Amino acid sequence: MSAMLDHVVAQIVALQVRLLACRERLAADTDSEALHDLRTTLRRLRSLLRPLRGLPGVEQLEEAAKALGGLTTPLRDREVLAGELIRRGFAEPGQQRLQGRGKTFASVAASPQLMRVLAIVDAFPLFLRAAGREGLDKGLKKRIDKRLVKQWRKLHDALRDPAHDRHRLRLLIKRARYGDEAYPQLEHAGKKLQRLLKRAQGDLGDWHDRLQWLLQAREHADLAPCQAEWERELHAAERHSDVTLDALQQALSRRKPEK
Repeated sequence: MSAMLDHVVAQIVALQVRLLACRERLAADTDSEALHDLRTTLRRLRSLLRPLRGLPGVEQLEEAAKALGGLTTPLRDREVLAGELIRRGFAEPGQQRLQGRGKTFASVAASPQLMRVLAIVDAFPLFLRAAGREGLDKGLKKRIDKRLVKQWRKLHDALRDPAHDRHRLRLLIKRARYGDEAYPQLEHAGKKLQRLLKRAQGDLGDWHDRLQWLLQAREHADLAPCQAEWERELHAAERHSDVTLDALQQALSRRKPEK
C-alpha cells in the first residue's frame, strides 16, 4: 500500500477519535465549544476526502458529512449570535437563544446524521486498504496533488476577478487552507501563506456574521439595538478583508507556477 494511502488512513483514524470525543461532549453538554469543534472536524474530514473522489466509500462519506453539516449550521449560527448579544450586554435575548442548549446538543449527539458519519468512518479504512490491495491507489499522490493545484488555481482566479464574490472566496479559502493542512507533505503552502489564509478566513467570517445578523434584524425586533453597530462593523470588515485579500493575491502571484 502506498505511503499516501497510509497517511489518509492515519488521518481518518485521528478524525474518528475527534468525532467520538465531540459526540460525548455534546451528549453531556460539557462545554460551549463542542458543536464548533464537531463542525471543524467535519470540515477537515471533507477537505481530506475531496481529492480522493473516485475511491470506494468516498462519495458516501462526503454525503454523510454534508448532511451533518447541514443539520448543525443553523444551531451553530444561533449559538454564535447568542454569544454576540451577551457580549454586547443584551443578556436576555442572548440567553433566550441558548435555551434548551443541552437538549439540542443531545439531539445532535444522537442524530441519525452523526451516527451515519461515524459508521462510515469506522469502516472507511477497510475500504481504503481493499482499494490498495486492488491497486486503486496507484498514482494517488499525483492525483491528489493535481486536484489541490486545481483548488489553488480557482482561488487565485477568483481573487483576480474585480467583481469577486466574498461568499465564494470564503469557501475557496477554506478549501485551500484545510486541503493544505490535510496533505502537508505536498507542500502547497508555507507558514506565511497559511497565516494569510487564516487571516482572510477570519476577516471574511467577521463580514459574513455581520451580514447574517443584519438580515435577521429585519425580522427580529430584539436585534434592533445592535443594528447600527453591526452595519459599521460590516463595512470595517469589508475594508479589512480587502486588504488581506490583496495581500493573499500577491502572495499567490509570487508562488512558483504549478503544473
